[in-house]
Amino acid sequence: MVANLSRSLRRSAALIAVIATAACSTGGTGGMPTTPAPAPAPAPAPAPAPTPTPTPTPTPTPTPTPTPTPAPTPTPTPSAYDTAEYRATVGAVSANALAAYQRGGIGTGIKVGVIDSGIDLQSGEFGTRIDPASASTAGNSTIDDESGHGTAVAFTIAGRRNDVGTHGIAFDATLLVFRTDTPGTCAVTMGNDSGCSHDDRNIAAALDLARTNSARVVNISLGGSAPSNTLVQAINRATAAGIVIVIAAGNDGTADPDPFAGIALNTAVSRGLVIIAGSVGATDAISDFSDRAGTGANFFLAAVGERVRAPDQNNVPFLWSGTSFSAPQITGAIALLAQAFPTLTGAQLVDILYSSARDAGAAGVDPIYGRGILDLTRAFAPIGQTSMAGTQVPVSQTNNATLSPAMGDARQSALGTVILDRFNRAYTLNLGGTIANAARQQQVLRGALTSRQRHYSISTGTTAIAVTIAPGRDQAQVERLLLSPGDADRARTLAATITSRLGRRAEFAIGFSQSASAIGAQLAGRSDPAFLVASAPDQEQGFASDIVSAIAVRRDFGRFGLTLATENGAVLAPGTNRLVGLQSRWQRSSYDRFSVALDRRFAGLSTMLTASHLREHATVLGARFGEGLGASQAASWFVDAAARFDAGGGWTIGAAYRRGWTMAHTRTAFAGSGVIGSEAFAADVNKYGIFAGQDSFGIRLSQPLRVTRGSGLDLRLPSYFDYGTGTVSAFETQRLNLAPTGRELDLEMRYAVPFATGLVQTNLFMRRNPGNVATIANDYGLALRYSLGF
Repeated sequence: MVANLSRSLRRSAALIAVIATAACSTGGTGGMPTTPAPAPAPAPAPAPAPTPTPTPTPTPTPTPTPTPTPAPTPTPTPSAYDTAEYRATVGAVSANALAAYQRGGIGTGIKVGVIDSGIDLQSGEFGTRIDPASASTAGNSTIDDESGHGTAVAFTIAGRRNDVGTHGIAFDATLLVFRTDTPGTCAVTMGNDSGCSHDDRNIAAALDLARTNSARVVNISLGGSAPSNTLVQAINRATAAGIVIVIAAGNDGTADPDPFAGIALNTAVSRGLVIIAGSVGATDAISDFSDRAGTGANFFLAAVGERVRAPDQNNVPFLWSGTSFSAPQITGAIALLAQAFPTLTGAQLVDILYSSARDAGAAGVDPIYGRGILDLTRAFAPIGQTSMAGTQVPVSQTNNATLSPAMGDARQSALGTVILDRFNRAYTLNLGGTIANAARQQQVLRGALTSRQRHYSISTGTTAIAVTIAPGRDQAQVERLLLSPGDADRARTLAATITSRLGRRAEFAIGFSQSASAIGAQLAGRSDPAFLVASAPDQEQGFASDIVSAIAVRRDFGRFGLTLATENGAVLAPGTNRLVGLQSRWQRSSYDRFSVALDRRFAGLSTMLTASHLREHATVLGARFGEGLGASQAASWFVDAAARFDAGGGWTIGAAYRRGWTMAHTRTAFAGSGVIGSEAFAADVNKYGIFAGQDSFGIRLSQPLRVTRGSGLDLRLPSYFDYGTGTVSAFETQRLNLAPTGRELDLEMRYAVPFATGLVQTNLFMRRNPGNVATIANDYGLALRYSLGF
């Protein structure tokens, strides 16, 4: 059978020729710098009426032979490709091809088959990029173009980039040109028809030549009736070899594609590698002339096919319209992807274009636009779940870690690595940009000032029970999470403590929602001043936590006391769902702590030295690292030293210091570890009995737990991915900094005085660099509380 060039297409081309000829008198220049070819007028006449263009026939491209290439390739600056020539290339601009060019995808080394009416051999637009295997399969003595259609299609795919006029979308691709028009037919005009005809046997022979000469993609901007069996079998051989074939949808404006393009629906032959190309304008609206997706919606992709500037066989630039010129945009896009990602199969190349297409019309695949509109920015971006190269470890492109307040505003230098998307395409990712700093503000007073709790206690001989309750379990839970750790006087959590003596010198305690240090202080008979914000080192973890239970045992040895304690609970990290009264829903992971404390009393001086071990099962000092950063866990050792001196006259002076060493290590496929130093301190002065016998005043300066300078994790990250072997060929150890630049210092004054049957308590505080974040303004607060003693 014969596939004829569309009659209306030739009529449209003729109209455009008139426009171009008129523009010639203005002295414009075309795509070839050595020959002054007329350029289209700046404000060209209305685009020719919808003109059916010959639908490109799908041509299988040979399976890519992967060349080992490092995944992360330096990308040129945007200005290198974002030129006036690029901006005049309507198809490249619509497809956002700049993203491909900046990644190095320009078509180099990729063979593109063009089955059409030949190519202008005298043109300088193609240079040495016309493959020697190019041939006429119809008996013509040369592949030199007689009609101009083949040259325009070839230019739209691979016209050179030379800062003149416009360029092809894959401007460095190699062209396998196959001239298939029956000799003499293009030179004959019959009314509005040029007479060009293309026999299916010639098209089939061209497809076979494209296959045997390693074409990755074939463009067939021809149309007509359904292909003959001879051509169907050639298409079958091509797709079996993994070649992608792009066929124009047709220009009759019908609800379904041209019958010639309908071969895409025969998946036994097309294997999903035949793309039907529809046309849109520069504003993404479907072209009036373009056949719609209809029955071929699953295989239909749209690209610009209106007013595409390209030269004819005489190197005269025309504005061409038709799906014949949307097809080469898609063909060129395949070439760009094939070069940038050499291991992709034909099926993957097609899948990427479908998956990344801009949605248009009805959501999803629809009968007008099919899969959508070609978009190379999206096609060159990672698609699907990304993972660390060389592993199956998932990596987020936006958030791989949330640091704790102890790490504050720790800044990251470039923490580059290689990730793969679901097509095993390699990308560089700066992991430092995916690390969130700690929550910048804490509502430290909310829980303390709004709780409505009741405290009950009972004692029977050697055993005492104390219980704190609040109205409603859920409310109590929320209050506990919002309340900062504090001293004995300000405990306002849902909690219970059971203490019992074991003879004259020993006793033990079990606490629920009470820390080991709190019940240890209770056993030691220690009463610390009540500050709301400025906590002592042993009264806060350095991260948000929900204590489940604690057990402590104490034994007196004369003036010495030895306390063993254990505690377990959950580390709380912010989630993503909003909850009334909270910044976010909490993500929980378990921890446990064991401590040994030795205390000694000297007249008015009491001292304590504590060693403790903290084990976090999925966090590091409260920081949560996703699998992309090793899903680290940690074990920490802390040493606490504290002293309080009774200076007499109601005056007391206290000081405390904590030093920590955290050993962190990764749990996922890549190696990483580090030792993290931390410290906290507090100093206070208190006076009991200032204006009244039972009032009290105090002032404290404290630093919450803060990671020390130089601390971090050393991560062994992939730095080079070899496409040839599909493996990581180089790793680089990089430091993940966890030391903040900010340093939180809390200064707080308190005053308490009995009033009537209750207690009035006033607290005034200032927090510098809250959360160890240097850029946050100082936080000031005043609290006034009145509690009734019942």
